[in-house]
Amino acid sequence: MDFQHSPRVIKLQAELTTFMQEHVYPNEALFKEQVSAKRWISPPILETLKAKAKAQGLWNLFMPGLDHGGIGLSNVEYAPLAEIMGRVFWGADVFNCSAPDTGNMEVFVRYATKAQRDKWLPQLLDGKIRSAYLMTEPGVGSSDATNVELSIQSEGDEYVINGRKWFATGAMNEACKIFIVMGKTDPDNASRHLQQSQVLVERDTPGMTIVRPLSTFGYWEEPAGHAEITFDNVRVPKANILLGEGRGFEIAQGRLGPGRIHHCMRVIGAAQRALEFACKRVETRTVFGKKLSEQGSVRESIAVMASKVEMCRLLTLRAADKMDRVGNKEAADAIAMAKIMVPQLGSEVLDMAIQMHGAGGLTEDYFMAEAFNYARWCRLADGPDQVHMMALGKQVIRELSAT
Repeated sequence: MDFQHSPRVIKLQAELTTFMQEHVYPNEALFKEQVSAKRWISPPILETLKAKAKAQGLWNLFMPGLDHGGIGLSNVEYAPLAEIMGRVFWGADVFNCSAPDTGNMEVFVRYATKAQRDKWLPQLLDGKIRSAYLMTEPGVGSSDATNVELSIQSEGDEYVINGRKWFATGAMNEACKIFIVMGKTDPDNASRHLQQSQVLVERDTPGMTIVRPLSTFGYWEEPAGHAEITFDNVRVPKANILLGEGRGFEIAQGRLGPGRIHHCMRVIGAAQRALEFACKRVETRTVFGKKLSEQGSVRESIAVMASKVEMCRLLTLRAADKMDRVGNKEAADAIAMAKIMVPQLGSEVLDMAIQMHGAGGLTEDYFMAEAFNYARWCRLADGPDQVHMMALGKQVIRELSAT
């Protein structure tokens, strides 16, 4: 693996860094002010910044290839760019590179019919609408995707949907117009992995009710939010099914791999920024007659933080490189390693930075508390740590016991 980024990526890094410095960081307080006034509507400053980013060509950088709005970046090339965006929790929104829209756009590219793609993908690529992905349910252990109980029954030329979902990220935003919903079309199929399907449900379809927003550690994560949603005899045309009946698990596996790495990239950006904040903080505070930066325990902590950030970065880049070389399926072990370790180590770095800022680190005066919330829920998003450890451990034992 070549550890030197290409000239093109270095140029994009510089452009993104400049954009963040000139437009994003100075507007963090304004963003909070505006989003607090109208919680589930994209604040005016975000729309202004999106227009600026689009005009500068810093748009849809996540999209693989040259089609569908992509500029041909590989996973390795995109990684350092996503890290820069991740330095602000909502930073990726500015560049139309935020979850769950990124994964959903890839679903439309890879699994949708032409009619489905033509209806929804251009609007998503243009940042005019948002989307949600509904997989997790409150009544079952959703870490096992085959447990989902939401019913998708065939009736004539329609599907009838009944059930409950929650932690539907992005669903609270009024611009969220399309929901990708996973449920069971064939619950009695002998293969547990062929029981599920995924269908498209438009916002305001009769019978679909957004019950409530859900906070994480008290953060509502406006303007996207997480939602609990019920389906009571919701009817959609059979043309709304993705890929075909029984293909839901397959779609989920194909969708979640890149998303897991994207989360890791953004967590690294937050952890790196926290390290920088910590270094500046300890140079400006004096205790017991010395600057904090001169205290041995503080220097040790900074060293550990820097090491953890770099460990996360290298592990994620290695996973991205393997994905580029052999594909997502063959890179499952590297993806799992990054997904297990990066949110955990990133949380630890953020926690240490919070500690160095004293009580202030717990407040919204600094970005770390919100970033810690993000890193912590990343340990559950796209599959909890334990599921990835179980699968990875099984693979490692199989491979190494045979040598």
